[in-house]
Amino acid sequence: MDFLNITNKTFFIAGVANKKSVAYFSAKTLIENGAKCLFSVQQESQIDAVKKLFPNSPVFVCDVENKGHIASLQNELKKHTDKIDGFLHSLAFANFSEGVKPFMETKREDFLQASQISCFSMVEISHSLKELFTSEASIVTISISNTKATSYGYLGPIKAMLDATVPFLAKSFSEFSKIRVNAVGAGPLKTSASAGIPDYIDNYLYAEELTLRKQALETQEVADTVCFLLSPRSSGINASTVMVDAGMSSNYFDQQVVKTFTKNS
Repeated sequence: MDFLNITNKTFFIAGVANKKSVAYFSAKTLIENGAKCLFSVQQESQIDAVKKLFPNSPVFVCDVENKGHIASLQNELKKHTDKIDGFLHSLAFANFSEGVKPFMETKREDFLQASQISCFSMVEISHSLKELFTSEASIVTISISNTKATSYGYLGPIKAMLDATVPFLAKSFSEFSKIRVNAVGAGPLKTSASAGIPDYIDNYLYAEELTLRKQALETQEVADTVCFLLSPRSSGINASTVMVDAGMSSNYFDQQVVKTFTKNS
């Protein structure tokens, strides 16, 4: 039985970087369930890596900092399909080359670049694909479980911006369609992108102790929620951020963690 009802449906995925990414696990799951996927990457140098992961799927460049690339995205996709049933926006970037600084020291150009790639690109791509989307298509973006986590640097406020953008984009589409827009608020994951955030490993291990099950969140678990939200089975969910963090956000005062701290303090 095709529970997700996605057989022969077509999805556009922006943001596959490697085999550890949420986008990779999501696309793999969609394809395993009978769907077709088309991929975009930020740079020409990334095409071969994604083609190796998905040899039967089209891969092309769409640098979301380039207005021309976004403007031509619809025509690029039309070479391969006449409809899009869902769009996964899994793009995030922040410049931590100088380490995590106090928020007030964030450079304007860094914040604006990260905002464009990590947030506003979802709006621009969705608008570009408006004519290709089926009337009940689903748009999903990847957020984080706690946008006030200061260890995430200035990406925290940008992810908060992304969460706030979701209902506005959903409202825009509701004026002429049943297209839905949602976010997945993922807890800390062991991904290559996360590894670039200073001190992330310590935070990841701490987060694992705060999960109710005392076991870290798996990337596949986030991908499963993404696929559900992209599918018609989630038709009643719109303009929302769905939390996937294994209960971490309900367990900040885990007694084991508290006792460990007080013993060592």
